[in-house]
Amino acid sequence: MAQFMAFLLTILFICSFTSAMAAYNIADFGAKPDGRTDSAKPFLSAWAAACGSSQPSAIIVPAGRFLLSQALFQGPCKNSNIRIFISGTIVAPSGYGSNTVWISFNYVQGLSIFGGTLDGQGQSFWACKMAGRSCPNGATSLTIAESKNILISGLTLLNSEVFHISIFGSSGVTVRGAKITAPGDSPNTDGIHIQKSSFVTVSGSSIKTGDDCISMGEGATDVWIEKISCGPGHGISIGSLGDTPQEDGVQNVTVKSVVLAGTQNGLRIKTWGKPNTGFVKGIRFEHAIMQNVQNPIVIDQNYCPGNKNCPGQSSGIKISQVMYSDIHGSSATQAAVKFDCSSSNPCSGIGLQNINLSYLDKQAQSYCRNVQGSTSGFVIPPSCL
Repeated sequence: MAQFMAFLLTILFICSFTSAMAAYNIADFGAKPDGRTDSAKPFLSAWAAACGSSQPSAIIVPAGRFLLSQALFQGPCKNSNIRIFISGTIVAPSGYGSNTVWISFNYVQGLSIFGGTLDGQGQSFWACKMAGRSCPNGATSLTIAESKNILISGLTLLNSEVFHISIFGSSGVTVRGAKITAPGDSPNTDGIHIQKSSFVTVSGSSIKTGDDCISMGEGATDVWIEKISCGPGHGISIGSLGDTPQEDGVQNVTVKSVVLAGTQNGLRIKTWGKPNTGFVKGIRFEHAIMQNVQNPIVIDQNYCPGNKNCPGQSSGIKISQVMYSDIHGSSATQAAVKFDCSSSNPCSGIGLQNINLSYLDKQAQSYCRNVQGSTSGFVIPPSCL
């Protein structure tokens, strides 16, 4: 009965939105919900109709499993109100190919995606990577690129080959109520990656992956992250930054009311140990719960995997104005707070307020190098600032 009522409410929800819109059902364009027939042409035909319409438009993906080899949805469109309602599951081909993107929206303004599931079927690709064989780069499941005013609501993403969601060169993007899941040992399966984008909000979401739950690369500005459950995974990260010259800075980022459970890191800022310039500033981490997290609070400015092309160099990224407030819970290692900053660009303006991190039955510890800052309230472990 409950499932029937949920289905009925979904139908009423779609009808209320689409009654004054031009509606395009992918089944009417030949898509088959059998999980075997490629629906790329029907999807792109429905998009062409919606994008070419001068009035608000809706694309309907009904119940069932729809195989989709690849779909690159291009704008700009004639209207700035396209809504995609997904009731079923969109499935990537089993196995891996040479594509680096699976589903992509480029140069679109005013797009909303509601509900449904994207299954990237990345298992065979991960097996290739973990076996050390020569593999392609892997495909990101959902890419939003060079777009504005995008809403992704209630979407489930499973088992992407690499990143689940990539937001690049875009502004005004909101992801809410997402559920992202991949095994903890799946390589490079970041939940959401934000780069060269502004005014991005991620809220009310559960992310369980083999890499960062949320990662922010160069040019991520005015980002708001709230009410996120993260783990397994590598935590919530800014970086890595400074791998290439003249990268855009990261600023005005707020991460609040998050729970990190069993992750490799908690709240992390990471830069390469290279002299390439850039900055991170205006960052607030607040109201975070750590549950057995290996590195709850960490700034690492000496990132250099394999010690190649950067040993002995000093990061050129300037990190300043970073506040940690009301962070509590348990660390899986004794060094619960670690600030390992650049010798040529020491971290400054780092603040700790009301921190309470424990380690088993021992005293947790703090580590500081090349960092300046201040504390207020209670701070456990005792600060080394």
